[in-house]
Amino acid sequence: MPTYVYETIPSGKGTKPRTFELKQSMKDDALTHDPETGDPVHRVVSGGYGFVSPGYETPGTTSRPSGGCGSGCGCGA
Repeated sequence: MPTYVYETIPSGKGTKPRTFELKQSMKDDALTHDPETGDPVHRVVSGGYGFVSPGYETPGTTSRPSGGCGSGCGCGA
């Protein structure tokens, strides 16, 4: 089950948002209110995990010469 990050929507000037995480099924609707306080919330969109496979090229990119630093990090140095 993925973990989603939520942030409360401040109700007034000077009120700081509270951030919390919640494990939810992908089938569940996003929360609209904080389960603890009842304050309105929105889901924070964040990056995900990238997947890089050695030797894979995105169409339209050019190949880099092999060699590099020899550590297998893919830096091309």
